[in-house]
Amino acid sequence: MRFGGIVYRAHNPRWSWDPLSGEGARRYGGRFNRRGIPALYTSLAPLTAIREAQPLGRSMQPLTLCAYEVDAEPVFDASDEAACRALGVSYSEIACPTWESEMLAGVVPASQALADRLASAGYVGLRVRSFAPGSSAEEHNLVMWRWTSSRPVRVVLIDDEGRLSRGRID
Repeated sequence: MRFGGIVYRAHNPRWSWDPLSGEGARRYGGRFNRRGIPALYTSLAPLTAIREAQPLGRSMQPLTLCAYEVDAEPVFDASDEAACRALGVSYSEIACPTWESEMLAGVVPASQALADRLASAGYVGLRVRSFAPGSSAEEHNLVMWRWTSSRPVRVVLIDDEGRLSRGRID
């Protein structure tokens, strides 16, 4: 599918100075990317982005909320049951509740293996429901493995006033 629209990310301020880098995900890995592979995790709504960045049970920490314009394809839509059946994608691969502990134990979680499979099939990203605590099945994320500033994988930060800088402010 082609995804076009506005998405949001609540950045740890440590990464907000370079909000298109995917560097945090590259360094630490995530549900849908292995360590060493950059990924841009975004949400389709601001509140979902905040939930993703501030899991329940952890203290609130500062965040920088950014918006992006996206026009990218092909994006795999994990909420499309027919698409999942066609590629043999299972719910357990998508949800993968133990991904973090498996990753830390040196095992490749099913969700990361799924991301590898989708990327190898030519998908640049994944539209998937949010599994953040407090989220509902209607809240979705967009995870990108490849992106540029032009089509067909266009992701552009909305920062008309230049409030974010590529350099750190001391």
